[in-house]
Amino acid sequence: MDELDRDILSILRRDARKPYTEIAEEVGTSEGTVRNRVERLTDDGVIERFTVSTRTGNVKAMIELDVAVDVDTASLSARAAEWEQVDFVWQVSGEEDIVLVVDAADTQSVNQMITRARELEEVVNTKTRLILDEKLG
Repeated sequence: MDELDRDILSILRRDARKPYTEIAEEVGTSEGTVRNRVERLTDDGVIERFTVSTRTGNVKAMIELDVAVDVDTASLSARAAEWEQVDFVWQVSGEEDIVLVVDAADTQSVNQMITRARELEEVVNTKTRLILDEKLG
């Protein structure tokens, strides 16, 4: 991956629907080059998916999971990623092992997600942080 790829990815992170012609103009290349680069980045798995970021008025939170040492965190992460209201699942280093980023209708729904996570036998502890504001980088 080179600087042009990183520039294209930076633009797509802010607006995944931005036309390739506009991206090409911003990065100083042709539309065909941008299209080919995006296809290659997708085929190579660098771009996993194109998504929509919303401002729904919902409650967003990070539910941090501390799991037992013998747990397959990749498997647990894959299962949690299927849960409704989970936008992202991150495997992280540090005190916790997995972070669920949830977008819920209200705090009661966030609390239900916390309860669901705590009911998993692999989960030893949870910590939750409400997301107060977010900006795209």
